[in-house]
Amino acid sequence: MSRVDFSLYLVTDRHQTGGRPLLPLLRDALGAGLRAVQLRERDLLTRPLLVLAEEVLRLTHEHKALLLINDRVDVVLAVEADGVHLRSDSLPVAVARRLLGPHRVIGVSAHSVDEVVRAEADGADFAVLGPVYETRSKQVYGQPIGLRPIEEASRRCRLPVLAIGGITVARSGEVRRAGASGVAVISAILSAADVPAATLQLLGTNARLGERATQMP
Repeated sequence: MSRVDFSLYLVTDRHQTGGRPLLPLLRDALGAGLRAVQLRERDLLTRPLLVLAEEVLRLTHEHKALLLINDRVDVVLAVEADGVHLRSDSLPVAVARRLLGPHRVIGVSAHSVDEVVRAEADGADFAVLGPVYETRSKQVYGQPIGLRPIEEASRRCRLPVLAIGGITVARSGEVRRAGASGVAVISAILSAADVPAATLQLLGTNARLGERATQMP
C-alpha cells in the first residue's frame, strides 16, 4: 500500500511569503487540511535549519501531516522527520533508503519521464515532475515541460507523480486530468493573501478530480 496518501504537497520557501513569518502560514495551511510539507530552505546553514525543522515538525505532527526534509538525510535523522525529498542529482534512493530504513518516505524531484521511471525502479515512494508551467522559482531547471510528460509518466509508472511549476487552482485541474496524482506548490499557498482559502481551493480541486479518476472504468 502506498504511503503517499496526499494530493497536495507544500514546498516551503520563506522568501515567498510576502514578508510574513513562515510558521503561522504553515499552521494555517495545515489547519485547512494540508497533509504533507517539504521543508526546502536551501540557504540555511545546518544549525538554523535544524531548529526550523524541529518547529515545523511539531506543527505537522500536531495536524497528523508528514514532514519531508529537502535533501538532508542527516537532518531527517536528527529531528526524526517523516522522510526526505531528494534532488534528481542527489544521493541515490537506495543509499537514502539504507540510511533511513523501510518506513520513512522518500520523494524524488524529476525533470523528465526517464527520471520518474528511474525513481520508481530505485524504490522511491513518489516523484515530483516539472516544471510544468513557467515559474520564476524553477527557471534554473530550464523551459517548462508541459503536460505531455505528465501524461506519459502516469501511463508508464505506478509511482505517484505530482506536478510542480506554476501550479494554480485552474492548472491543478489540468495536470490532474493529464494523469498527475497531485500537485506540489510553493507560491500558490505561501504567497496567497488568504492561505487557508488557497489551501482549501487546491485540496477541493484535487479531491474532486481524484474521486472522478477512481470512478472511471
